[in-house]
Amino acid sequence: MKYLLLFFLFITQIARAKDPKYIVVAKDSTGDFHTIQEAVNAVRDFSYFPCKIFIRKGIYREKLVIPTWKTGIILEGESRDSTIITNADFSGGLIPGEKKDMFGKDKFSTFTSYTVLIAGDDITAINLTFENTAGNVGQAVALHVEGDRCIIRNCRLLGNQDTLYANKGRQYFQNCYIEGTTDFIFGAATAIFEGCTIYSKKNSFVTAASTTKNQEYGLVFMHCKLTTDTAVTKVYLGRPWRPYAATLFMYCTLGAHILPEGWYYWEKEKNEETARYAEYKNTGPGAAIDKRVAWSHQLTDKDAKSITITKVFKGWDPSKQNY
Repeated sequence: MKYLLLFFLFITQIARAKDPKYIVVAKDSTGDFHTIQEAVNAVRDFSYFPCKIFIRKGIYREKLVIPTWKTGIILEGESRDSTIITNADFSGGLIPGEKKDMFGKDKFSTFTSYTVLIAGDDITAINLTFENTAGNVGQAVALHVEGDRCIIRNCRLLGNQDTLYANKGRQYFQNCYIEGTTDFIFGAATAIFEGCTIYSKKNSFVTAASTTKNQEYGLVFMHCKLTTDTAVTKVYLGRPWRPYAATLFMYCTLGAHILPEGWYYWEKEKNEETARYAEYKNTGPGAAIDKRVAWSHQLTDKDAKSITITKVFKGWDPSKQNY
């Protein structure tokens, strides 16, 4: 019976490898491809059906791009902490064939420093680590997301400044660990972070939203934990990268490292008139509201009741994408 079961599993794996909707990536010879980029390239363009790319444990040193014409892809790691996509590009670093600096040298920018770029719609990532190991050298993005209806579930995002660039579209982060130093969650997307751990590595700013004037919601944190170690004591919840930045923390646990003021205006007093910063029923030593800046506000019970995932996402319900 034991050998029969092993044979059945072996046959199933072979069948899956030949299934265009199921691809295996492995560093050794046990998968269909050795790199994740090869697997993404093999997925049918604008596919009508989801395609799962299962990634075995390993360190994948790639600059991975999921372009706009690759849709409905599920990237699933074998183990969150042991399936790692890593790179070390940073703003100011060299990049062949791109914009040159004043001395005629090629350079990366914040927008091209990513380890992983998700530009396609309906992309899901599960049980993965996205990492930028450039260090404290300025902007260095681990994950850049600009596709619509993208889900990042049970993943780690590791970096320093600008770890996560939530650029545009609707994005849902669930049960993730996100760490960084300055503005390490930034961008203009409508993004919900639910049940995530947000770890500040130094005294600085957690978020830098660039929400547009016409967006009702920007970065929304629900039931998240904001943590650090004992050396970090002065962290702001956010500052406005653009004037109409919108950020909300509700039902979150805020550590003692969160400053009483909560929010910073980024040396532009006009931002105080337009930035949309709010909180609701947060707990923890950093949640006291008596010294919050006057231009932020606390939601009423009525306002908070109307904030649901489907409302923020204008009808999209990520819970129905259970891959």
